[in-house]
Amino acid sequence: MNTVTAVKNRILFYCGERGITINKLATLSALPPSSVKAVIYGRSQNPKLLTVKMICDGLGITLAEFFDCDEFSSLDEEIK
Repeated sequence: MNTVTAVKNRILFYCGERGITINKLATLSALPPSSVKAVIYGRSQNPKLLTVKMICDGLGITLAEFFDCDEFSSLDEEIK
């Protein structure tokens, strides 16, 4: 698994846990829905850390909470 997929999966996990849509997350995060959807649907292959931080703010979590999971601990090496 790569980093972009892990970010997408983590966002979808938190949306599912909170019962919110991608559009609602965008509103809570003060981001355009197109920005959040670009990460979710793979159009953004390098989401900015600021975008992830704003999503975390919208979810009411810290960056540390977002990245603290097995998915990020076991990522494949990106540079080969």
